[in-house]
Amino acid sequence: MSLDVAAARARFPALASGVAFLDAPGGTQVPQSVIDAIAAYLCESNANLGGAFAASRRSDELVERSHETAARFLGCRPEETILGQNMTTLNFALTRALGRTLAAGDEILVTRLDHDGNVAPWLELADDLGLRVGFVEIQDDTTLDLGDLEAKLTERTRVVAFPLASNALGTTPDAARVVELAHAAGALAWVDAVHYGPHGPIDVAALGVDVLLCSPYKFFGPHLGLAYGRAELLRPWRPYKVRPVPDEPVGGRFETGTLAHELLAGFVAAVEYLEELGWDAIRQHERALGQRFLDGLPSRCTLYGLRTMEGRVPTFAFRLEGFPTRRVAEQLAERDIAVWDGDYYAFEAMERLGLQPDGAVRAGFVHYNTFAEVDRLLDALAEI
Repeated sequence: MSLDVAAARARFPALASGVAFLDAPGGTQVPQSVIDAIAAYLCESNANLGGAFAASRRSDELVERSHETAARFLGCRPEETILGQNMTTLNFALTRALGRTLAAGDEILVTRLDHDGNVAPWLELADDLGLRVGFVEIQDDTTLDLGDLEAKLTERTRVVAFPLASNALGTTPDAARVVELAHAAGALAWVDAVHYGPHGPIDVAALGVDVLLCSPYKFFGPHLGLAYGRAELLRPWRPYKVRPVPDEPVGGRFETGTLAHELLAGFVAAVEYLEELGWDAIRQHERALGQRFLDGLPSRCTLYGLRTMEGRVPTFAFRLEGFPTRRVAEQLAERDIAVWDGDYYAFEAMERLGLQPDGAVRAGFVHYNTFAEVDRLLDALAEI
């Protein structure tokens, strides 16, 4: 099924501005249905949980519906879903809970493809507990070096942390093989799916992962964090939580404080929007957008990453010969084209590719982008 791009775009108020929003890797725009859901909650149901009155009961129902929606989105049971402020905050909380089961000398492996949100929590935990953190290397084409991963796994490896897609380079590692190697060594597979979220379906059961985290604001929803933890894994952990919080559902033990209920309403609407469109149509259109960019990239642009749409999502890091990355971003902004510059918290990837301190220009396409916007970017780069 092909995507009706014009109809999809008409549902996003921000897109009417004429700006080419090619900044989706930093956060997507939201459809009107998400805005309406947030506003409706604040108008009609704004209350804390557990009360006898109607607004509170509606909030209780919303939280339950949010976990059910999260379960559909991730391919797990509702009790295995965890909602929170953002991916990084949830990851610090979950790594700290796991840390109570670790001992000095235990090993964590992360990758050079990772966003620092799946690196820094492990480095801080290692500093607290005397753990060792190793880095799995990437090859020159930015694919994950699976041979290096296999060589670095030991009997002391407790976690292999990796992304489903690089937020800087768009590269998608062979997740099935990474999980297989991690489990064969007796380690947990701990996944950052933040960047992958708007580009394809997530099925934690099919992937076989133990923990997975993502962010609804990257897939057309509000600023939230969402995590999955395998129930059998989470249940024996001792979470950091206030004492009255019940132990069931197991994922709820890791939700601290009062959730942002209005944003949960927006999250539910975002997932319903994606379900309406369908992933096949989204992926087909995104692949075509990415190929058009690759085919038209000016010769003075150096691309960092795969030169094909195989093994990647349509996120591209590049530099323009003779121009600082910030200047390129500014020149594009003057033409109403929004892109990012810098390292976007992909510190290890930028170090490995020798791109610090300026990083690279990053353009990313999602389903609401058009071929005309890709051409605008290519024409502007040629002009600059």
